[in-house]
Amino acid sequence: MWAQAPKKEPPVQWVETETGRWMVHDEARPAPPVVTPGACGAQDIQARPPADAVVLFDGKDLSNWADMKGQPSKWVVRDGYMESVKGAGYVRTRQEFGSAQVHVEFATPSVVSGAGQGRGNSGVFLQGSYEVQVLDSHENKTYPDGQCGALYGRAVPLVNASCKPGQWQTYDIVYRRPVFDQSGKVTRKAVFTVFHNGVLIHDHVALEGGTGWIGPHAVTEYAPHADKGPLMFQDHNNPVRFRNVWIRELKD
Repeated sequence: MWAQAPKKEPPVQWVETETGRWMVHDEARPAPPVVTPGACGAQDIQARPPADAVVLFDGKDLSNWADMKGQPSKWVVRDGYMESVKGAGYVRTRQEFGSAQVHVEFATPSVVSGAGQGRGNSGVFLQGSYEVQVLDSHENKTYPDGQCGALYGRAVPLVNASCKPGQWQTYDIVYRRPVFDQSGKVTRKAVFTVFHNGVLIHDHVALEGGTGWIGPHAVTEYAPHADKGPLMFQDHNNPVRFRNVWIRELKD
């Protein structure tokens, strides 16, 4: 019987910043300053979708959503929100989108359990590929490029605008899709502008590659994909809630 070759770990990736040279997912990297947003505690206030928005979740059912195989999702709906169920897998929209303005409201569990990446972990994926991290980052240390609001593994938010566990929070995302040539090479990078609880955390940030985790200090690179893809929420075995999800398609 032939001996199986040991699995190779992906090479360590580095990023140059104003504060120095850091590994991807480096807990020694300086964390952004904490800012208490004015929206915290406004539990019953929901942003009404504009007239031209596509309402993806209004708190009633998951008719616009499916699991990754296109079957009905096992996420639960109650009291106006959808909630991740351990083992249910990602939930994705049946409709697909390219460049868009996206509004999402979310809440990490009010009962704190775990630490670091194991505490209130989920994610909002644009085109099913590029993640804006969801995490309980209220007094919870982790690597800065994986805290709440990070473009996972790629860009640290300007500030930590997280509310306390259990409080409803908002993401307002303006996303410009990447463009690939016929050979699959990216010719225009994805660009993100993100507000977290009304506070600007990414200002027209060009995404330098993919946001998929492939090792302790590495993330994926760009891979060619279609012009449109689903909006997707992650099941990371934490009961994170989402409500009032709407999207406005933008012309390229």
